[in-house]
Amino acid sequence: MSGTLNKVMLIGHTGDDVKMHYFEGGNSLGRFPLATNETYTNKTTNERVTNTEWHNIVVRNKAAEICEKYLKKGDMVYIEGRLKTRKWQDDKGLDRYSTEIHCTDFTFLTPKGESASNNNSGQNTQKPQPSAEQQNNNSVSDEEDDLPF
Repeated sequence: MSGTLNKVMLIGHTGDDVKMHYFEGGNSLGRFPLATNETYTNKTTNERVTNTEWHNIVVRNKAAEICEKYLKKGDMVYIEGRLKTRKWQDDKGLDRYSTEIHCTDFTFLTPKGESASNNNSGQNTQKPQPSAEQQNNNSVSDEEDDLPF
């Protein structure tokens, strides 16, 4: 195989609201943490163990604005993207690294009105409607899916 693949798919809960950064020229960047859990039973102690992994999600431009508007802390979301590692120097001049998921697609999984932080706020949240292009892509893939399983 000559090609490579850098693809990440996650389903988890947001650890905070989306933090936005705006740049000259109208571009924007949204960042938020996403928690995924692994639960298993320890066979020796019969105790249920949950491990949480935190992921740094980065969303750009219009997608970032949509996430900022509709995603709240505790919401469940499906994220698709690619891994990217950033390098910088801290105050002491030491090299630091951060691995992020640069989001290319997302789906809100928390039902409308059930956002964890909206329970007392009375705000109505709405999931954005897919664009005509996305609807056409979905219908094409449904038509081509004639698999017997």
